[in-house]
Amino acid sequence: MASYDVIVIGAGPGGYVSAIRCAQLGLKTAIVEGRETLGGTCLNVGCIPSKALLHATEMLHEAEENFAKMGLKGKAPSVDWKQMLQYKTDTIGQNTGGVEFLMKKNKVDWLKGWGSIPEAGKVKVGNEVHEAKNIIIASGSTPTDLPGVEVDEKTVVTSTGALKLPKIPKTFVVIGGGVIGLELGSVYARLGAKVTVIEFLHQITPGQDGEVAKTFQRMLKKQGMKFIMGAAVQSAKKKGQKAEVTYKLRKDDSEHIMTADAVLLATGRRPYTDGMGLAELGLEMTDRGQIKTDARYQTNVPGIYAIGDAIIGPMLAHKAEDEGIACAEGIAGQHPHVNYNVIPGVIYTNPEVSSVGETEETLKDQGRAYKVGKFSFMGNGRAKANFAGDGFVKILADKATDRILGAHIIGPMAGDLIHEICVAMEFGAAAEDLARTCHAHPTYSEAVREAALACGDGAIHM
Repeated sequence: MASYDVIVIGAGPGGYVSAIRCAQLGLKTAIVEGRETLGGTCLNVGCIPSKALLHATEMLHEAEENFAKMGLKGKAPSVDWKQMLQYKTDTIGQNTGGVEFLMKKNKVDWLKGWGSIPEAGKVKVGNEVHEAKNIIIASGSTPTDLPGVEVDEKTVVTSTGALKLPKIPKTFVVIGGGVIGLELGSVYARLGAKVTVIEFLHQITPGQDGEVAKTFQRMLKKQGMKFIMGAAVQSAKKKGQKAEVTYKLRKDDSEHIMTADAVLLATGRRPYTDGMGLAELGLEMTDRGQIKTDARYQTNVPGIYAIGDAIIGPMLAHKAEDEGIACAEGIAGQHPHVNYNVIPGVIYTNPEVSSVGETEETLKDQGRAYKVGKFSFMGNGRAKANFAGDGFVKILADKATDRILGAHIIGPMAGDLIHEICVAMEFGAAAEDLARTCHAHPTYSEAVREAALACGDGAIHM
């Protein structure tokens, strides 16, 4: 039986980052992971492989749509799907191998197998039981089931199966208009599939700023994606060589049937805590299956902590990382803090969509007086030169103090541009502070400055 200061269960972004931080702080640390590779869902079957396919298909789009406009003439590239999947696999290997190197570098032991907690202070992996003064549960999440949807990961798939379809489908139905569904839907749309998104609500990307969501849906429609809104899926199952989807429109309860070569179930994710023995331990859970924790990620059982997708909050890798670091520092006796008001979200379609902080809808609900600074990428020289003029930057600031309350970007490099606003918000900056900061020309980031200027006397280039 080995003894540790900390054992982390789960080697996704929250878990492995937490383990590294524990080790940096002088704590003898081990990490438990049953997969053959480290990195969790994100690196193996989530964030990283999906971004590889998004990048590859975006390059295909550029070649098909924009190369000739720039004087780059020649035959349009053909798609070797097998090779594209191999590129995705190679990308996964580079990243997961990098995490394994970091474990060795930081002297974190990898306990290979699936972990459970037979009692406080002990973690069982296979037939071995290890002692730990502190246990951090970073077990992540798994796709949410939907009644009537029969997933076989070949024809009716979750995000995991969608990343390795044996061939490019001619027709592709996505159940759910959230981040995962739209990202993977856009991949197959660019590969030539006819993509239909079926969404229960009347807005895609629930919780997103309303104006951004409407603009985003309009752009995806231009790219050939079809949307059926306000529809409740009744069933989806394999039928012959295809899949059959039955749904009802909420407005009139009429029933409709569609067939497709493949169907993606993308209605969200739920915490994964199966087989860990949490009920027997008496860990308090929420009604949604999340582990209850206090501000320091401590559960109701002393010495057991939880972070990431397993607890309350947005299921984002970077949120889990921040919690993992804070949890480690708290165990080491420090006084960390995670600012949940400044956690950005990104959708990696083309164009990208990013957001942080309040939306117009949440501010109206609060009854808070605010002002809007908005700037279109059509007024940005770099964006126009790169055929990326669609979209805008929107900054929301307090009407009285000018303090930045939130921001929303749809356009080129939105996922990167949002971070200067995050830094500004972390330091309590006003829109004027951002507006008075010199931005290099020509860059996409000038659109952020212009939106900040629009919170005051007005943008320059519009």
